[in-house]
Amino acid sequence: MVAMEAVRRLLALRHGRAEDLPAVLADAAPLLGAESAAVLLVDYAQVSLCPLHGSKPGLVEPRQVEGTAAGRCFTTAGDTYEDGFLWLPLLHGAERLGVLELRIKDDADRSDLEVIAALVAELIASRRFYGDAVEHTRRRLPMQLAAEIIWNQLPPLTCAVDGTVVTAVLEPCYDVGGDAFDYAINGDVLHVGLFDTVGHGISASALTTLTLNTYRNARRSGLSLVDTCRSIDKWINSQYPGSFVTALLAELDTTTGRYRRISAGHPAELILRAGRQLPALPVPTTLPLGLGHMINRPPGVAEQQLEPADTLVFYTDGITEARDAAGRQFGPERLSDFMLTALRAGYPAPEIMRRLIHTIVSYEDGELRDDATAAMIQWRRYE
Repeated sequence: MVAMEAVRRLLALRHGRAEDLPAVLADAAPLLGAESAAVLLVDYAQVSLCPLHGSKPGLVEPRQVEGTAAGRCFTTAGDTYEDGFLWLPLLHGAERLGVLELRIKDDADRSDLEVIAALVAELIASRRFYGDAVEHTRRRLPMQLAAEIIWNQLPPLTCAVDGTVVTAVLEPCYDVGGDAFDYAINGDVLHVGLFDTVGHGISASALTTLTLNTYRNARRSGLSLVDTCRSIDKWINSQYPGSFVTALLAELDTTTGRYRRISAGHPAELILRAGRQLPALPVPTTLPLGLGHMINRPPGVAEQQLEPADTLVFYTDGITEARDAAGRQFGPERLSDFMLTALRAGYPAPEIMRRLIHTIVSYEDGELRDDATAAMIQWRRYE
């Protein structure tokens, strides 16, 4: 079968480089009923779809996410066909890497092409850390060192397990230094942390790095939510006395919908249900991380019983304190309205986050005054 020959050629890249993929894919295209095939990866700002480093010049051009068929494929994570071209989403799990662009013939087997797209996504994901081709592709501007440090600490922007989705965004993507997020799904429990470090630049990124890794160490050591908070607080106070990090530390039982969280000096999350916002949980429930030694009581844990299809939105103050030209803040109410409108429109969770961060950047006329980070959890009971 000719499609299997294409698969064999691509699988040979398990021992190759990401930058070798464009040439192998182009050679394999005729075996798939296609005249050409190319990989387009989304840039860090999620504005453009760019040819993978190593693509033959002139073979494929960059595409904008907004207003193009390729962009529609990316934003909907669904196949798109137009004028002889077929675009297929490149998904590593639920993470959107970009699109596979093919000029197809009438006899092309789309089911085979979907398998090829899945294989290409896996190859990119597995090769991305063995060289810099993927990074060269995704960067449209020089990345500052502080941002380099933070991006290398973060998990994939999107994860989905058994109907529960967690997805996040950060801006300015080339200069972020103080904001970060982390998550893990262990058994039936989703762990999520959102962090906003005082300061900016290298010093902030170093403190954020300590915070993220202390959070992971506590989680992987089996500490409770309260003891995890205490551990992070202790290490920040020990290594960076006088500094602090605001945070939301949360756990969600994905079987029952029981949600528990600590607010360490951080704004309350939005809890959205059936087109409306529920009353906010109490904040703060303890002092910012690094300042906990100033009080003698344990961190408080707020709880909420979620219902299927509920949405949680975490955010740093760079989202709600964004200001327009007249000095008006974006604010929690505008954030809630945006989220409810996007949910009613039926956009996928990662696309809602992409649209949110572009709305914030536009609100500040393209020049953010502070790091802006948001994370979104959609809970579905797994049957």
